[in-house]
Amino acid sequence: MKASLTINGQAHEVDVADDMPLLWVLRDIVGLTGTKFGCGKALCGACTVQLDGKPVRSCLLPASAVGNRAITTIEGIGATPAGAAIQKAWLDIEVVQCGFCQSGQIMSASALLARNPKPDDDDIDAAMAGNICRCGTYHRVRSAIKRAAGVDETQAEKAQG
Repeated sequence: MKASLTINGQAHEVDVADDMPLLWVLRDIVGLTGTKFGCGKALCGACTVQLDGKPVRSCLLPASAVGNRAITTIEGIGATPAGAAIQKAWLDIEVVQCGFCQSGQIMSASALLARNPKPDDDDIDAAMAGNICRCGTYHRVRSAIKRAAGVDETQAEKAQG
């Protein structure tokens, strides 16, 4: 398959097998290695990228299924308002431990903020479901999302409890 893929706002010409997963096109063909291979079954979320702003698992998604949709990876998410806010909050809260899942976590979190600028805990849980962190930083992930959204955690906890 010969195709032009728009990745982080730039066109990339690729010639790959129709069934080649987008993950491997990004990493091996285009050279964007921030998107990680985790389980290979679209269950862990490490391979999450965005297609037209929606989070998708790239490990099983054939490149031929992308079509004309815009691909955003961890390398490009900081150029978006939601992505920049999430990345800053990630650093402020010190979310990262081993870091392996973080690109997928950030891609899902920034997609959430782009569509819902003031998410509550249920919104966060739904958006982040399937993004597995072996280090267990889920509380810090939630805190970072709330910080990026400008949500006061103390007020949010009082409203829910």
